[in-house]
Amino acid sequence: MRIADVLRDKGSGVATVDPQARVGDVVTTLDRHNVGALVVVDGGRVVGIVSERDVVRGLARRGPALLADPVTDIMTAEVTTCAPGDTVDSLAATMTERRIRHLPVIDGGELAGIVSIGDVVKSHISTLEADRDQLQSYISQG
Repeated sequence: MRIADVLRDKGSGVATVDPQARVGDVVTTLDRHNVGALVVVDGGRVVGIVSERDVVRGLARRGPALLADPVTDIMTAEVTTCAPGDTVDSLAATMTERRIRHLPVIDGGELAGIVSIGDVVKSHISTLEADRDQLQSYISQG
């Protein structure tokens, strides 16, 4: 299965935040969209990604004062991305190796979606269920 298939099923909407946003605004946006990460976009260009984990680690280091700091203080600036033609299996390997949970999807230089580890797991479960159904059908038809 390809990432384009995942996006077709889940949609291509991506919650984003401006690099000048404060961490407090990031927390509000994460909650409003019920997501675990936001892509940091400046003028249509992906410049970073910030996750709940980044916020928690920042709070552990700086305390509540962090909420007034810009997102650029805690975001990951070197963003690992994927393309619509990439496979779910290759994405699972990348996520595991790099210990990341969200990858923006870039198509023709543009942000086209985001894939989470949950999307990868859901895809694998769907594939396993389809395989199971085919095997059951094969066995029952003898």
